[in-house]
Amino acid sequence: MSITLKNLVIFVTDLVKAKSFYAELLGLPVAGQSEMLIEFFPGAVTTLGVSLALTEDARNLVGRHTGITLKVENIAALCETLKNAGVHFVEPLESSPWGKMAVIQDFDGNMIALVDR
Repeated sequence: MSITLKNLVIFVTDLVKAKSFYAELLGLPVAGQSEMLIEFFPGAVTTLGVSLALTEDARNLVGRHTGITLKVENIAALCETLKNAGVHFVEPLESSPWGKMAVIQDFDGNMIALVDR
């Protein structure tokens, strides 16, 4: 038996805003979209999904730390773009012995970590 990870999902309240945030601001490449879900990272073994929170259980997952970390090549430039767009930084961009990291929130309060390695 073989088991692989297909996708990780972040629940949101508005897909139009989600596409604006994840595709336009963050620059994530869109793999596909339906009325309820946008998938990112085409061709990747594991995709990131942003889905409408249609059930009570899903709505309870909106606005939390997702545990998702995105590796960003030019993290300082992206963080500057996000700041200029008014994105909320839970943790500002900081350097540490292991690299640079920031934690941001989308419009629903979902937190995502950005790292450079």
